[in-house]
Amino acid sequence: MGVDATHGTGPVAVRRGIPVGAEQRAAELYWDAFGRKLGPALNPPGMAVPFIATHLNADRAICAFLGGQLVGLAGYQLGGRALTGGSASAVLRAYGRLGGLPRLLLLALLERQPVPGQLVMDGIAVAPEVRGRGVGSLLLEEVAAVAAEQDCREIRLDVIDTNPRARALYERRGFTAVRTERTPYLRRLLGFGAVTTMHRPVEAGGPRGL
Repeated sequence: MGVDATHGTGPVAVRRGIPVGAEQRAAELYWDAFGRKLGPALNPPGMAVPFIATHLNADRAICAFLGGQLVGLAGYQLGGRALTGGSASAVLRAYGRLGGLPRLLLLALLERQPVPGQLVMDGIAVAPEVRGRGVGSLLLEEVAAVAAEQDCREIRLDVIDTNPRARALYERRGFTAVRTERTPYLRRLLGFGAVTTMHRPVEAGGPRGL
């Protein structure tokens, strides 16, 4: 499954899954988008990016390609598996017990569990050179197609207060804020002080058109 659309300098191809060999590039895109949020738990980047690449669940991704190059991806959580994995033991092996235990506590603060009938977005990342060309919208609509095929009734995502660009994209693509959890005590620790949960209903018969 997937779609093709022409944007900017050529056609953007949207496909499901991360191809073998593209894990490092996918991890780099993900870190570029979410390093500020995940940094306290996974820094330094030289350790974080390889850790993410090693523990990706490739079948929980939608990827966008331009000229054969991976330029965007969206992850989702379904059936107990998300785009980014890595067990507690994997974190301890990578960072050591002394450094790993506090990282596990920070990662636990970021965990989100779906309710029945809900597909949870696990982040969307677009390469800087193609932002503003509709790649994010293409990725979101393919995620919506997955949700419809899985008989989900809604898509959920959480956006932090320091990422207004992402929130604006989500609002344009039909997401509505349902609640905001203010956590000022986490601002110094994690770099953000509020998280807004947004929902988009899954339309019968498939996602809306672009």
